[in-house]
Amino acid sequence: MENKGSEEVEKIKTKFLSVWHNVKYSWALKSKTSFSRNSPVLLLGKCYHFKVEDDDDDESPTQEACSEATDEDCAMGNVEAFRRDFASRVWLTYREEFPPLPGSSLTSDCGWGCMLRAGQMMLAQALVLHLLGRDWMWSEALSLQPLDTETWTTSAAKRLVASFEASMQGSPGSSQLNTPGKNPAQALGSAEEADVHMKEMYHRTLVSWFGDSPSSQLGIHTLVQLGLLMGKQAGDWYGPAIVAHILKKSVEDATDPILARITAYVSQDCTVYSADVMDSHGAPGGGQDKSEATSLPHNEQSCNEHPDSRAVIILIPVRLGGEKTNPDCFNFVKNLLSLDYCLGIIGGKPKQACYIVGFQDDSLIYMDPHYCQSFVDVSSGDFPLQSFHCPSPKKMPFSKMDPSCTIGFYSRSLSEFERINQELTKVLQPSAKEKYPVFTIVQGRSRDYDLSASLTPEKGEWPFIRRTVTTSGDFVLL
Repeated sequence: MENKGSEEVEKIKTKFLSVWHNVKYSWALKSKTSFSRNSPVLLLGKCYHFKVEDDDDDESPTQEACSEATDEDCAMGNVEAFRRDFASRVWLTYREEFPPLPGSSLTSDCGWGCMLRAGQMMLAQALVLHLLGRDWMWSEALSLQPLDTETWTTSAAKRLVASFEASMQGSPGSSQLNTPGKNPAQALGSAEEADVHMKEMYHRTLVSWFGDSPSSQLGIHTLVQLGLLMGKQAGDWYGPAIVAHILKKSVEDATDPILARITAYVSQDCTVYSADVMDSHGAPGGGQDKSEATSLPHNEQSCNEHPDSRAVIILIPVRLGGEKTNPDCFNFVKNLLSLDYCLGIIGGKPKQACYIVGFQDDSLIYMDPHYCQSFVDVSSGDFPLQSFHCPSPKKMPFSKMDPSCTIGFYSRSLSEFERINQELTKVLQPSAKEKYPVFTIVQGRSRDYDLSASLTPEKGEWPFIRRTVTTSGDFVLL
C-alpha cells in the first residue's frame, strides 16, 4: 500500500511539473524582434536588405507584420523574402505528452532538452540542403501566424486546464490527430508541379524523421537512447560537444535508404583532419553500417560526382573564449554565417541553448526551442507541418553568447570539400588581436597524429569525454 501511495504521489508531482512547464514555456514570450532597415541581414549564407527607395524613416518596426511575399528568391531580397526563407527552416521545440523517453518516465523535454532540439535543427538544415537545396522555400511559409502573446497564452491556458483536470481524474488528457489521409497520386499538370510535389514529399518525410516517438530515426527518443551510452540521462543537460557526437551516431545508425547518402564527421580537439573528411565522402563500407547503400535509389539532387559517394555533415565543437565569449571572435562568426555551406551554430546563452542562423550588425539571429508544444503524431500521412516552422526570428547581442558551441558545415562532394577547405583556411587566418585560430584544418588523418578516436566497448567509454573535469557550459575538452 505504501508503494502504491508513493507512486500516486510521484504521478501527481509529474503532472504538476508538466503544468508548470506549460505555463513557463508558453506564456513567457518576449516582445517582437525589431530589425534595422539600414543594415543587411545574413541568414545561412544569404543576404537580405530591408531598406526601400525613398524610405527616410529610421524607425525599425517589427518586420513580421508584413504579409505579402515576392517571387524573388535571390540573395538580395526584401522583408517578405527574408521571412519566407526564415520560416522555411525546420523549427524543433520542446514537446509534451509524447511516449516516455528511454530509461525514464519523462514524457516531455521541457526545461532540459533545448540543446538536443538545437542540434536537431542544425541536422534538419543539413538534410534540407542535401535533399532540397538552399533555394528551396516552403510554399506555406508566409501563411504562418506570428507567435503573438494572445495566441500562445490562450493555448497555454487551455492546456493548463486540461492537464490539471487530467491529473485529478488520472487520465492522460491527450488526444491524437485523426484526419483522413490525402491521396499522394495527385494529377499533376506539368513537370514543374511534379517537382514541387516531390519536394513537398521530401519535406514531409524529412520532418517525420524528427518526430517525438521511438520509431523516428532522428527524434529525441533516439538521441536520448544514444546519450545513455555517453553517461547522459533524460533530464540531464547536454553540452554542444556531446550533442555533436550524438548527431553523428544518429545519422550513422539511420536505416532509411535516403539517409544512406549522407554521413557526419566530428572534429577532434578543434582540428579537422581533411583526409578523414575525404574518407567519409567515400562509399559506405569499411566498418560503416550502410554497406547496402550503393544499391539503393537516391534523389538526384543529393548525388555527388561519384555514384557511390556520400555528402558529409562536418561538426566542429569549439570554445570562443574563456568564461565569456571573446568579442574579437564576432567577425569570425559573421564570416562563417555568411558562407552558403554553413549550417549555423549550436549554442546560445549559458544553460539556454538555441540554433544560431544569422546576424545583423552586432546581434545574432536564432531559432528558439523554448516553446512547449503538444505532441504531433508524424506517422499520420498528412500530419500538420505548421508547428515545425517558426515565423518569428529572435535576436541576441553577441556579447551574451555562451563561448561553448558547435559549428556545422555541409559538404556535398569531394570537390566541394576542396573548396570549403580553401575558403575556411583563409577565414581561419588569425587577426592581429586573435593569436590563435578558433579551429584548424590539417592534412592527413587523425591516426597520423596518434589520437584515439574509437569507442572502448569493454569500458563503454568515449574518448572525447573527460569525466573528472567539468568546465563552464558543459564544454568537454579532448
